[in-house]
Amino acid sequence: MPSMTEKDYYEVLGVSTDASTDDIRKAFQKKARTLHPDVNKEPDAEERFKEVSEAYAVLSDASKRSRYDSMRSGNPFGGWAGSSSSPGGGGGYSSTGWPFGGQGPFTSTWTTTSSKAHPYNPRAGGDIHFDLQADAKMARDGFKRAVTINRYVTCDACSGRGTQHSEHASTCPTCNGTGRMTLDLRTLLGFGVMEMVCPECEGSGKVVSNPCSKCHGSGRVLSGSEVVVEVPAKSHDGDRIVVEGMGNAGTNGSAPGDFVCRIAVDEERLGVRQAAGIRLLGFTLPFLVLGLITSTLSAMTFVIGAPLILGAFLALSEGMPAMNVGWWRNAGRMIMAGASSGLYMALFLTMFMSCGRRF
Repeated sequence: MPSMTEKDYYEVLGVSTDASTDDIRKAFQKKARTLHPDVNKEPDAEERFKEVSEAYAVLSDASKRSRYDSMRSGNPFGGWAGSSSSPGGGGGYSSTGWPFGGQGPFTSTWTTTSSKAHPYNPRAGGDIHFDLQADAKMARDGFKRAVTINRYVTCDACSGRGTQHSEHASTCPTCNGTGRMTLDLRTLLGFGVMEMVCPECEGSGKVVSNPCSKCHGSGRVLSGSEVVVEVPAKSHDGDRIVVEGMGNAGTNGSAPGDFVCRIAVDEERLGVRQAAGIRLLGFTLPFLVLGLITSTLSAMTFVIGAPLILGAFLALSEGMPAMNVGWWRNAGRMIMAGASSGLYMALFLTMFMSCGRRF
């Protein structure tokens, strides 16, 4: 049986040494369809299927492919650690039992599409987040705004199914619907069982055999859309408005996401220095409260002195708008965030000082 370095995986798949990952995947899919034991009844079909699967597992992974190329070029170590007691002498197999890293089974997933079939993989659409600028008066009075965005919408040609010729997806011919491929490599390498996600269906066990020409089987296409956002009166910086169903459409007929709009009011926003300063003031707050309660405030001066002075300086460096309710609300959030950060440290210090006074 030939060793790994004697096998030409590029020749097994019928691709050049500079083939792209997509070319390698397509070559594997083509050979897997013709060599699958359930399709091809030739005596050596199963062995050849395992061999092309082994070649694909190595060449489809960038790091494993790099190590394999190093081995072929005459560098037996090629970036992987060998064992002097391994088969074939120095630079042999790693302690994991697989010379291309990791322990079998290992998994690879693909997101590219095939011209003949597309994975049937229903997934809910993602939310779209958008910052909507407004001034203080607009936020106070409320307003309506039309926003134009690019988003995935349901394909009208196939009504989101991914195919114009069938109501349902087909069982994946490569993995027989399991979504995974388990390869017994003992007949090829003398040891090991490898399991991988099926590259044909990407683990779903189903494929769209005749993909829609418009969406290529995903059931959705990218399109410009207009979303009308109604901002209610008395809104403030950071408020969120959700327009349900106006996010990205899901794949293969799945539910769409939402359009999440965040109101941005510059007049209510804290400056970077202000935010840091107010957070520092919040950090000292638990120390001040617990120090007063336990009569240890004077002992805590060395802990809170510098943060208190620096926090006050930064907080006042950019001015404090007296009548802006939204600004003060954001400042309150920063204070609470700082206080939560300092609370546990303040409790620990208070307990430590109380125990010290007992002794």
